[in-house]
Amino acid sequence: MIETQSESTPPSPPPQPQPVSVTLPQSAPYVTYAIIGVTVVFYLLQIASVALFGYPTTFSNIGWMELYGARINDFILAGELWRLLTPALLHGSIMHIFFNMYALLAFGTSLEQYFGRWRFFTLYILGAFAGNVTSFLFSDGYSIGASTAVFGLIGAEAVFLYQNRKLLAGQFSRAIGNVLFIIAINLFLVGSLPGIDNWGHIGGLVGGLMFTWFASPIWKVEGIQPFLQLVDKRSSREVIIGGALVLIIFSGLAVWGMVR
Repeated sequence: MIETQSESTPPSPPPQPQPVSVTLPQSAPYVTYAIIGVTVVFYLLQIASVALFGYPTTFSNIGWMELYGARINDFILAGELWRLLTPALLHGSIMHIFFNMYALLAFGTSLEQYFGRWRFFTLYILGAFAGNVTSFLFSDGYSIGASTAVFGLIGAEAVFLYQNRKLLAGQFSRAIGNVLFIIAINLFLVGSLPGIDNWGHIGGLVGGLMFTWFASPIWKVEGIQPFLQLVDKRSSREVIIGGALVLIIFSGLAVWGMVR
């Protein structure tokens, strides 16, 4: 008997993972629209004040800002703590409100769909609060504007992209680059202009980053193709912890600013 050694067949390469299409959460951003609507109403009230009461609508006289709740440190020190939130509803000119509401629409539309309405609303409020507390601590002037909250949304966008970078794959680098570019332009270029409250921007950004680090949706793909869906693995407990953390830290800073 003659034995012959058969040629070994090389193993087949493992199958390469193929990209799949998964539908993103889709819902109308009603909270974003509502915030824009309320903010516009407040601006119209400011304009109406000129006709009815003679309050000016420029920074040369602060009558209407006092009336509607601008961030004025002396008033906050006197106990008017709502002024750590109400400045987000006030604006100094048509261009001021236009750019802030445009930014809110640009970032809020997608973030509200990803975060859900209540989590998004919490993010917006905490960004405004953190920004105004920071401005209260480090700025002596008067300040108004929704940019504190908008910077919270920008920070949230950055964290959301980072925490879901594996799922976003090739889109991550481009998207995070755009967000970082927007942050840099606003802090270092726009923020250097006179009358810009950069401390408020920085505080809102930090507040948004902190909350979203604990509360951002973390997506996982579940199911069997073609019945795949995105599932948010973030627990409600983590969202509550994130919100409480931002609230406690910046409330503590506000108290420190009042007693120092």
